[in-house]
This record gives sequence, C-alpha cells and structure tokens, in this order.
Amino acid sequence: MSLNEVLLRIDRLAAGRQRDIRVPAVRLADPTLHRDWLVVRVLLGVAIMLGVSALGIAFWLTMQGMPEPFMVWMRSAVVLGLTGGLGYFSFRAEQGWYWAHSRMRLFSFIFPCVTLAIAAIPGIYPLWMTVEQLAFAALMLGVGVLLTTPRMRAAYRRA
Repeated sequence: MSLNEVLLRIDRLAAGRQRDIRVPAVRLADPTLHRDWLVVRVLLGVAIMLGVSALGIAFWLTMQGMPEPFMVWMRSAVVLGLTGGLGYFSFRAEQGWYWAHSRMRLFSFIFPCVTLAIAAIPGIYPLWMTVEQLAFAALMLGVGVLLTTPRMRAAYRRA
C-alpha cells in the first residue's frame, strides 16, 4: 500500500462527504498563500512544543514530589493530540483538499473557545497550566485568523 493510499484512508475518516473535493491548483499558486501556510505551520509547531513542554513540566513536578492532578495530564495529552491532528489537516489543506482547510478553520476557533472557558474555571488547573492554556488559545486564534483571510477564503472556496 502506497503512502497516498494510506493518506486517502485517513482522509475518509477525517473528511466525511467532502473527502473528494479539491480546489484547483491554480488557486494555490499564489506565493503569499505559501507564506501564510508557513506561518500556520510555525504556529502549530509552537503549539506542539507548548504541549510537549506542558507534559514535561507535569512530569518534572511529579518527580519533584508535587504530583499534578489527572486533569493536567489528560488536558496536556489531549491538546497535544488535537494539535497533531491540526498539523495533519494543514498538510492536506496545502495539497488542495477543501475538507482539510474547512476542518482547520472550524477547529482553530472552537479549540480556543473551549480552552478559555475551561481556563476560566477557578482552581481546576495550576497557574502554570492556565498560562499555558492562554498561550495555546492565542496560537490557535492566530491560526484561525490566517485561515479566514480573504486570500485563503478565495483559494479554498468550494466552487
């Protein structure tokens, strides 16, 4: 099985009915669009490093005799996985898959809303985790803003 066949199988799970819709290559030729995707990849990379750092901090604090609550571990792992999923969507969207751009646009606004709502609950997380959540939300909002620029919306319009 080729890599492309594996990716198409993954796409079937992630894309749903829109899995076969691709934007014309001519719409993706704009060099500024490539620059925007580079910024999106950098923001996602920083978000992944933030997630790995959160797991590292939780591990270090636990080794120092200050075990972190289960919520810290769970949130760190889930956010790291979700950010990795956005990285996959980014990879596929750059190749012209409409569904991937659509999913990224949606999730890049949903994730920060959920993150900020949870961060607002007093005492659920330690202060360092709350700061990490605020940074993650800012990164995701940055991704969302880039994905909704007129240039991106024109490139990834459905018809």
